Amino acid sequence: MSILRNLFKWQKGRQKTGYEKMLLAGAIWPIKFDFYLLRFPEGCEVPPHTDNVKNGRHYRLNIVLKQAKSGGEFICKSPIYCSKRIKFFRPDICEHSVTKVISGNRYLLSIGWVR
Repeated sequence: MSILRNLFKWQKGRQKTGYEKMLLAGAIWPIKFDFYLLRFPEGCEVPPHTDNVKNGRHYRLNIVLKQAKSGGEFICKSPIYCSKRIKFFRPDICEHSVTKVISGNRYLLSIGWVR
């Protein structure tokens, strides 16, 4: 099973822009979800995009553990909730991005689910 094979291993992010992700937990039943630790090193950025799903509504809650010294700001056109540390949004319908990390590293916990 790919969930078990990928647990606790750093992998390149889907956008191929330099960020890395470590799967901490995930399931496909009864609710499909994933729980990642994300690392954004100096120089990486994520361009504007949406994350399509085949069925249902995709939700994501990002909790910023460590902000970059400069850059690495989350941009979302219409979040459900957004504060300095908490980002809650619909990645399937809301375009989102991360500005270039100029200095330092950015870390966050990312929990996503499809209903």
